[in-house]
Amino acid sequence: MTKIVLLLIFIVYLLTGCVAFNKSQSPVSIYDFGMQHVQTTKQLLQQSPQHRKSLLIADATAPSWLDNNAIHYRLLYQNPTQSYTYASSRWIAAPAALLTQQIRNRIVASTSGHVIKDNSTAKADYVLHIELEEFTQLFDTTDASHIVIGLRASLVERNTRKLLAQKDLSITGKTLTADAVGAVSALSSASNRLIDELVDWLTAELSIVKP
Repeated sequence: MTKIVLLLIFIVYLLTGCVAFNKSQSPVSIYDFGMQHVQTTKQLLQQSPQHRKSLLIADATAPSWLDNNAIHYRLLYQNPTQSYTYASSRWIAAPAALLTQQIRNRIVASTSGHVIKDNSTAKADYVLHIELEEFTQLFDTTDASHIVIGLRASLVERNTRKLLAQKDLSITGKTLTADAVGAVSALSSASNRLIDELVDWLTAELSIVKP
């Protein structure tokens, strides 16, 4: 009888532990860059010169540590050489993939739609390569942080593979809150501004390329 009672107590203990463990697991929050700014796109339509050159937007690449859907941050006040990721917050896709889609949408709006998404649809005159180099939240103190985004854009002539132009673009911005939500908001907003700069540069370069 004593053994049965002890066994029942043990089973109840195990079940209680499992329930407590499940309760301690917080749900994972999934983020993207949100809606693109309609006003910005309209401005690009008005300001950008129209041209008939076809452009292939290659999938953006990223270093291995950034080629995932984690939200990365560093503690500058403690150990700036160590990178961390939020346990319960994630991007819906890798930042390079999210940027690729945003860039394609924006360039389509600013160049009358002469944009090719992949090689299978049509042959392009030029190829735009994007290398995402930094996409991180940096904590200056325990309750203050900022973000940094860095990328390299390369415009290549498709037939000759000649590098026509290349530009390094970077942007920083303060976060409203020193947490994952603040990082997402600041990175999303900064991405839109950086894409504006990219489109302006690309438009200028394509306008001087000889047909």
